[in-house]
Amino acid sequence: MKAMARALDLLSDRLNRIALWGAVLAVLVMVFAAGWQVLARYVLQAPPIWTEELARRAMVWAGMLGASCAFRAAADPTLFPEMQAVRGRPGMALALIRAVGVLAFAVPVIWYSLFNARMDMARGFLGRSLNRQAEMLDIPMVWFTAAVPLAFALILIHLVARLTMQATGQLPVPQNDAANP
Repeated sequence: MKAMARALDLLSDRLNRIALWGAVLAVLVMVFAAGWQVLARYVLQAPPIWTEELARRAMVWAGMLGASCAFRAAADPTLFPEMQAVRGRPGMALALIRAVGVLAFAVPVIWYSLFNARMDMARGFLGRSLNRQAEMLDIPMVWFTAAVPLAFALILIHLVARLTMQATGQLPVPQNDAANP
């Protein structure tokens, strides 16, 4: 069980690194597109039509991938941050309660990204995006909308890895940031 927990944690860590690089790249694309828009509008007097849309789409990718990274780092918003330090059975019970909340939100998002209410993949969020083009970019919208279910799938992988690490007693005790300025 401990080996499986470590393997899941390693997978979660590697996927998190990829997501972090993706989020950084998306922020850079967003900054470039917005910067080029400002430069072209006010200096060149000829703003391109694609920069605003590219910046918006990059912002979605940066936000969604960044959210999955924040979840992995336990830096996501939570009502009771002190619960991260609770160990043993009470800590596992709190982790399971948190997991139920995460699942209640993430599973429907992933489900309806793939299917509609009638189980039709062509009418799910991604299926509808396949047939739509971005307004100013000649790219199918699915390349942008895929960020949503991908980020939630990453969050679920991070959740399972964290739960198995906690269940096997391998989760490190979090550092108190307030005590370490």
